[in-house]
Amino acid sequence: MDKWIKKDLEFLWHPYTQMKDCQKFPPILIEKAEGAKLYDSKGNFYYDTISSWWCNVHGHNHPRIKDAIRRQLDSLEHVLFAGFTHKPAILLAEKLISISPHQLTKIFFSDNGSTAVEVALKMSLQYWRNRGINHKTKFISLDLGYHGDTIGAMSISGVGLFNKKFQPLFFPSFKVPSPYCYRCPMEKNRNTCNIDCINPLEALLKEKSQEIAAIIIEPMVMAAGGMIVYPKEYLIRAAGLSKKFGVHLILDEVATGFGRTGKMFASEFADIGSADFMCLSKGITSGYLPLAATLTTQKVYKAFYANYKENKTFYHGHTYTANPISCAAALASLQIFKEERVLERIEEIIPLFHKGMERFRDLPLVGDVRYIGLIGALELVKDKQTKKSFALRERIGLKAYKEGLKRKLILRPLGNIIYLFLPLCVKKDELADILYRAYSIVKSLT
Repeated sequence: MDKWIKKDLEFLWHPYTQMKDCQKFPPILIEKAEGAKLYDSKGNFYYDTISSWWCNVHGHNHPRIKDAIRRQLDSLEHVLFAGFTHKPAILLAEKLISISPHQLTKIFFSDNGSTAVEVALKMSLQYWRNRGINHKTKFISLDLGYHGDTIGAMSISGVGLFNKKFQPLFFPSFKVPSPYCYRCPMEKNRNTCNIDCINPLEALLKEKSQEIAAIIIEPMVMAAGGMIVYPKEYLIRAAGLSKKFGVHLILDEVATGFGRTGKMFASEFADIGSADFMCLSKGITSGYLPLAATLTTQKVYKAFYANYKENKTFYHGHTYTANPISCAAALASLQIFKEERVLERIEEIIPLFHKGMERFRDLPLVGDVRYIGLIGALELVKDKQTKKSFALRERIGLKAYKEGLKRKLILRPLGNIIYLFLPLCVKKDELADILYRAYSIVKSLT
């Protein structure tokens, strides 16, 4: 065993990993990366088909982002963000507000997707309390949604494999059925669907809206919930219900923001008017440095703007809030979108990707194929007729992952879901190669 891997197994504890598995299947030592490829210590390459956990947007080792980081290091690496400020944060806030589709005018920076969500939850709750409405303390989320690993984020996520053991720590929240078309909670099919899965949300709001502070939803794609792509009509109607019943709408665009769906933000697919909060992270720096942002409205901000003695201050913050180097990387990433015309370029790539994904439908183990932008998912089943799933102990996803590594693809599964979450820098020939390899991998599992 490589000496570095021995040291890894001696000292490190990896996320979402049963470390006992690593004795037989140790982690791969990555030495360098370029574009859509990673290179290990033995000289092998792997297509980074999941964008290094959904955060790498423009590919690895992009010169513009590296240059921005170097330049920022020459002037300011960090300063507390309470009572002080700096140009990278100001410029980034201005830029994010200018591209936001939801009339959001204020930004609170934090560190990662979970903290961006926590900020939105706490702001929403305190907004109502600052206005003297103390009974709005609950949140509504989708039963398969996932919003992070911190306690608040887990409390408003679906309860499953990732977080079930921590359930005693959760605060109470309301869950409604997810718009999971392949496994419709209303037992409809695509021909008879009238977005009836929105009915439980409407019924809950009719009964409990006086208790509800906000609804939180991932627009268009439920990422960690299984890469579930759902109709824009559900998002439109959910947004309409939030306004009708006077509750905040929190859009979790941590995974779906920054071009992943073919638009800068996934919520742009639906005309939902203004949201109250939008949570961003992952692709905000193209994966180069940690950063997150919670965007909100002037109305929310004004509920906190008061004389100090009124005790309406938002008492929340992080050591690395608005870190200057991270902000510089994010600014460079947004400049790349503009100067390299990224969204226009992927308009040519996306149809090729979707056509390639359709080819998987005929494979015996593929129950469902779903995609949006450069996100695609294959739901593997034991029986296509009954949609019977593989049992957890069968670890069909792990089998696909191991086969993927042999064929130079990173196909880290979500249970029985094999997915592609491609960096926006992917070229046409790389896309064709990735789809060819992925097809051969899934076909070999039969």
